[in-house]
Amino acid sequence: MKMQSAMTRWFGLSGEDTRKLWIMLPIFLCGGIAESLNYTAFMSLFNVRFGVQYLPYVYIAEAAILPIEGWLLSKLAGSAAKDKFMRQLYLIMLGILVLNAAVLLVFLFGGIGSAVYYPFLFISSNFVVRQLTLLLWSTAFDLCPTQQAKRLMPLFIASTTTGGIAAGIIAYVVGAWLGTEAVYALAPIVLGIGYRYFRKSLARYLTPLMIKEASRKHDSPATASVRRPGLYYLRQTLRSPFMLTAITLMTLMPALYFMMEYQYFNAAEAKFTSQGELTSYYGLITALQFTFCLLLQTVSGKLMNKLGASNMLLAISVTFLVGFGVVSMFMGSPVGLGVTSGSYAVLYVLLYYIAEPCYQLFFKMLPISERDGFRYFAQGLAASGGILLGSALSLTHSAKWVGLAPLAWVGIALAAVLIAVAWYGRHLYVKELVGSVQSLFADLSDSAVSFLGAMRNSKALSAVLQYLKHPNDYVRELALELIGKVKDTSYFPHLVGLIGDRSARIRVASLRAMNLQAATVQELVQVAAFLEDEHEEVRAECVKQMAKAKHMKSQVHYFLRAKLLDPRPRVVYEGIKALYALESEESYSACEETLITMLDKGGEWAIYGCHTVADLHLASYAPWLMTLLEDPKPAVKAAAIHALGKLQAEEAAPIILAMVPSVDKELARAIHNALIDIGDKALAILKEHAGAMNGNPFIWNMAVSVLARLMDETAIRAELVELCVQRINVSSREGALPEALRRLNKPELAELAAHRFIEIQQSLVGGVWEVLAQLSDERVVHSLKETVQDENEEVRENGMEVLVEGIGDRKLSAALLALLRRTESDHGSGHPKAIVQDAMTWPDEWLNRIAGYALEEGSGMKEERQMLSMLDKVIFLKQVSLFSNLSVDELGHLAGISQEELHQEGAVLLRRGQTSPYLYLLIEGHIELSNETEDGGGAAIGVLGAKMSFGDNTALDGAPSSVTAQVIFDDAKVLALHGEQLSRLIRLYPEIGIGLLHATSARVRLLENMLMKMA
Repeated sequence: MKMQSAMTRWFGLSGEDTRKLWIMLPIFLCGGIAESLNYTAFMSLFNVRFGVQYLPYVYIAEAAILPIEGWLLSKLAGSAAKDKFMRQLYLIMLGILVLNAAVLLVFLFGGIGSAVYYPFLFISSNFVVRQLTLLLWSTAFDLCPTQQAKRLMPLFIASTTTGGIAAGIIAYVVGAWLGTEAVYALAPIVLGIGYRYFRKSLARYLTPLMIKEASRKHDSPATASVRRPGLYYLRQTLRSPFMLTAITLMTLMPALYFMMEYQYFNAAEAKFTSQGELTSYYGLITALQFTFCLLLQTVSGKLMNKLGASNMLLAISVTFLVGFGVVSMFMGSPVGLGVTSGSYAVLYVLLYYIAEPCYQLFFKMLPISERDGFRYFAQGLAASGGILLGSALSLTHSAKWVGLAPLAWVGIALAAVLIAVAWYGRHLYVKELVGSVQSLFADLSDSAVSFLGAMRNSKALSAVLQYLKHPNDYVRELALELIGKVKDTSYFPHLVGLIGDRSARIRVASLRAMNLQAATVQELVQVAAFLEDEHEEVRAECVKQMAKAKHMKSQVHYFLRAKLLDPRPRVVYEGIKALYALESEESYSACEETLITMLDKGGEWAIYGCHTVADLHLASYAPWLMTLLEDPKPAVKAAAIHALGKLQAEEAAPIILAMVPSVDKELARAIHNALIDIGDKALAILKEHAGAMNGNPFIWNMAVSVLARLMDETAIRAELVELCVQRINVSSREGALPEALRRLNKPELAELAAHRFIEIQQSLVGGVWEVLAQLSDERVVHSLKETVQDENEEVRENGMEVLVEGIGDRKLSAALLALLRRTESDHGSGHPKAIVQDAMTWPDEWLNRIAGYALEEGSGMKEERQMLSMLDKVIFLKQVSLFSNLSVDELGHLAGISQEELHQEGAVLLRRGQTSPYLYLLIEGHIELSNETEDGGGAAIGVLGAKMSFGDNTALDGAPSSVTAQVIFDDAKVLALHGEQLSRLIRLYPEIGIGLLHATSARVRLLENMLMKMA
């Protein structure tokens, strides 16, 4: 247990990671053992019983079969779901091993044999080696989200490598005692053991993801994919020096590896005449080979970061040259076999575990739509070409045209060509990078650094420097980013020279590229010129970068203190942080005074003030932040909540939890994150709300969701699961209100109550899903959540079936299933008026209002009101087609920013050519739209009635109104929504924007019809 905890901390694993490792690591361990046992045994059998001299011929035959193999597998993959295809492929490989093992054992015990069989054994077994490797990596990435795969991949590789070491030891022992056939027969046994875990992993982590995908394929017509002409990729490759270089590199490395493999097999066969001894030796080399691989994995990441992929490929190319060099030097000597075996083992590991991942960066330069096509084309061409070239050169020895020593010198010459190609490829990469930069900027900057590595004083960086004069800003920005990652002070003159550049983005990028940690006073003065830039982002970036020059603390302090008086809060925010970073104690009082002023000013200043408090962890400002929770601007509230979370202000937890029922999505997200930041200090209040069976459902959802993030798996199962089950079991009463209101003949209120009941149920379900996500695979739970809400009944039932089987926790899954299948009719009966009166005591504010409104209607109190209440507005907005699909909470936010207005006949609400900050919704009355101008010209366009909208264009984008809107026939009552507040709600709730788009489309159709009549 202690070892598991230590491993979890070392690799930064979550509970979900640990659960997945327990079920998936055996797959990789068994796969590594089976693959290596299979490879060691079939190579030994083929080389001894058929002849190593025929190895090139079989490789040539295999190269010819590869395209057919790829076509058949693509057909199989296209005809089955992903999980089914993976199971089928695993069973095909298992079947091949079982069949071959059976034949070999019959040969062994029957005393028979056929030399013709061994080429089939070679080709079929090598198919297993090739496809099992691909299937293992596919399993890792298909069953794990990208970030999780990155965390777990080192452990998966370590497990596979450990399997290779174990296989080598097994082959060494079993081969000597029981023979090579026994070694081969162990491979399907181990692979069969792995299948149990493989099938279980697919069922748990992949099959649930495929339910909805399978429905889409079945219900939707196939999307027409972009079809390329048969020779498209060939023609494009021939036109690209970079792709030609890449394919050449990808071809030469395997060719050289096959030549080294041929040298190794010949040397081993010459030394060991007994098949059992040869198999044992192969096993020993396999164990040593994978031990080296395991050790290399511990430093490969650091090497990759330091050298970059391009230098790694160059280093591997040099290693190939050295390998063939030492083989040619020691061939025929007492240590010749050891040197050849060592060279083979090292080149195998470098090719398949280091070079292969580096190749993928070649394809990052291509458009995403063409990337996979070029990848498969290039890899297929290179694989076949590498096998054919390596086999053809080895064939010269098999045909007795040249000896092994001259063949090694051919390898040296080919390795020299490989080095030249790798060197040339580094420079072509820069040009290709620039050519692709506009469409792939965000992706390519990291790719470039990964590929080029340490570019200091290299021609590659000199080439990048030339692009600072490029007319395209994207190209220049990428060049600056690459220079910045090198952190070389010699490029300072080039960077500071961009102070007068026309583009603010380039000026910001040049500042980020500077390394001021060893800057001189003169250089610092030059950089300080950016502090007076007209753009605030440039000034802010300059402040941030100057704070890094800590070796000139007093000089930097002189420049930065003045920025506390900058007119923009973003710059002041960076200034305060910079002065604290420099530990300028003499400026702390000025910083505190400035920070208080920022918090006092409100608006954007208060937002940056909150960010300052959060970033610097200034706990003394927590009481000040608490007062900002009552600020009318939601953005200020969100910033204050974020800051209180970062300060771990325990006293804020109950206050922000109480805000949950009335906040919008942005504030709810801020509260959720803040409570997680507060952490263990908030556990008591969160558990109190999670245990409140009759508490507000939205507060309960928030408390449970946060607890699921804070508690470990053991605590979740011991405490949280039972609380969730209990809450689900007592959540039935809200469903009685809609039916009670229908029986009281209040259909509008009943519809609103039914919508609110659904929202409450969804809130409870949301909390349960969060708990299940921590007890199972988060991606699977998210997909299952979408599946059970799908419009297709069959898809929903398939998702329900997964819950029946149990996911995460069987008891909680069963309770969730019961809740999802519950309907309004399941919530009991009673006297409708008594149910409505009881609803007045329920914790949900909207159900309280609905019940109170219904009782008011019955008592005649409603008629006494002159103005619309909040619920009146919500009921009205629900009837407006613009907002008919919004939730009650979303309608409440809209009602909260609306103003009821009464306008007399003849009043003009919009004037053509003028702006207005309001969108209007017509409650009652009539509005005429016309193109009338101030001088009285123009004509009527149409007349709007109740529940229609106007003024959205000018309210949202500030453009002058294209029409005049005037009250006609009688007085008109409207709801006015301010454009700035509405824009924020549209950003948070896209459904509002979709509704406005529909309304705009309707008016466009009205204008089109009018123009048609006029024509």
